[in-house]
Amino acid sequence: MTVLGSMGIVAVVILVLAVGILVGEYLYRQFGKENSRVGKVFAPVETLLFRAVGVDPTVKMDWKAYLRSLMMVNIAMMVFAYLVFRLQGVLPLNPAHIKAMPWDLAFNTAASFITNTNWQNYAGEQSLSYLGQMLAITYLQFTSAATGFVAAIAFLRGLIAHRSPSLGNFWADFIRVHTRLLLPLAIVFALVLIGLGVPQTLAGAQVVHTLQGGIQTIVRGPVASLEAIKQLGTNGGGYMNANSAHPFEDPGALSTVLEMIAMGVVPAGLVWTFGRFIKNRRQAVVLYVFLTATLLVGAFVIYGAEAGGNPILQHALGIRGPNMEGKEVRFGTALSSAFAAMTTAFTTGAVNAMHDSLMPLGGLVPLLFMMFNLVFGGEGVGLLNILMFLIITVFLSGLMVGRTPEIFGKKIEAREIKLATIAMLVHPFIILVPTAIALVTKAGTSSILNPGLHGLSEVLYAFTSAAANNGSAFAGLNGNTVFYNLTLGIVMLIGRYVSLIAMFAIAGSLASKAVIPPSSGTLRTDTFAFGGVFVAVFVIVGALTFFPALAIDPIGEHLQMWARLATLGR
Repeated sequence: MTVLGSMGIVAVVILVLAVGILVGEYLYRQFGKENSRVGKVFAPVETLLFRAVGVDPTVKMDWKAYLRSLMMVNIAMMVFAYLVFRLQGVLPLNPAHIKAMPWDLAFNTAASFITNTNWQNYAGEQSLSYLGQMLAITYLQFTSAATGFVAAIAFLRGLIAHRSPSLGNFWADFIRVHTRLLLPLAIVFALVLIGLGVPQTLAGAQVVHTLQGGIQTIVRGPVASLEAIKQLGTNGGGYMNANSAHPFEDPGALSTVLEMIAMGVVPAGLVWTFGRFIKNRRQAVVLYVFLTATLLVGAFVIYGAEAGGNPILQHALGIRGPNMEGKEVRFGTALSSAFAAMTTAFTTGAVNAMHDSLMPLGGLVPLLFMMFNLVFGGEGVGLLNILMFLIITVFLSGLMVGRTPEIFGKKIEAREIKLATIAMLVHPFIILVPTAIALVTKAGTSSILNPGLHGLSEVLYAFTSAAANNGSAFAGLNGNTVFYNLTLGIVMLIGRYVSLIAMFAIAGSLASKAVIPPSSGTLRTDTFAFGGVFVAVFVIVGALTFFPALAIDPIGEHLQMWARLATLGR
């Protein structure tokens, strides 16, 4: 570890928070107020879109109507994407004449991108036509991010509602998040990426002659437009198989810093938006302090593990220095470590280094962040997970100190706790159970390419990534089989929608309640003491749930490495 590298990690996180607060204030003005000056600029375009789809944006929806519209749109988009993947061989904009995806891979990919997971069991530049990359992949990266965002905004409206069942209008929110947030930011960021060297073209692959007299085929395409929303929407699915480790997606240190900022600004901004909705900025500050501290601790654990290098190589071969396996020299250890921490904290899933090559403790942190699933988290759903654990923390704290279980002026009763518990427990269930099934079946173990405990980590990482809707992978696992395409696809869908349905039901329940003014018996949630309890709750829950699996996989691998070193030293 170096001072310069450590300062760089801290500086990037500070930039994310600074820009995030500005974005959060903007989001509050667009979705927390009836009118805004910026909204008037976009209003004519939005009016045309409302008329085109036959939507009256003034109609208010309760949680069931809002959720029903959300689910219908998502189902329709998933079917549409599946058909594009299956028919791309006969559709236009296919200069490489790429054939249709197999049915199981098409299902996995459609499920992956509709859930904002962007898990890729395919090589993008080899498996998708230009039309498939634009019409299915880039399109779903906008709409899946918008789905998570509007779900969070609807929940916030339920928090502040006073005996009102309305959570807003799904169609109005869904269109406005595109016109007022995702499209403008994506266009600007895509232009910046083009300026930094990221390709954006519909021309086919370029064949060039090398200096040695050979021939090389250079794949290109509409990369910058996909890359922009990939990061801004916490999607993570890359145009190239190497993702942001590929120079066409991430040309240098500046672009990788900008990509880290892009992936974090909306999730971090929504925490500020939350504070503005409940008219308590201190609540947002408390969350920022503890979530940022968790993110930094994780980033420095990865950095320390990777900077220390592999002790077995140092002892046996005299190779000293950081672990550079699977990393790009243009990023180095510090930026690679920060990227690995942030892409799993924000559940983006983009990678600029191969997580499969991380040291055991370096790989432990991405696993933990996805298991927690609330260190800022993804677009909208991260905030929902934070609020879910806040509800559970308030209930547990109230039991311990004898305070009234209330949150933001709303009483917490049995219905809310049961729903929050369902939303919390579904996450470990869909990680541990499928992992166990994969490890006891030939269909699951036949895809493991690395022997020993690291192979187990690859399977655990895959289902953790799918359940958290993250999409990054320990690349040593061959996921493109019927078994993994189906199981991972099902896990992604359950991980996205079961908890989403439970949180909508909580929002509907809270919206129908009266706002109660705070009293001497109310447990304050905007104190640093409560923030510490909040962190303790999700860490303890994570430890109780996942420690046995982690002890076998990355922790066991770490101990095994040092045991091997002791053997060599004899």
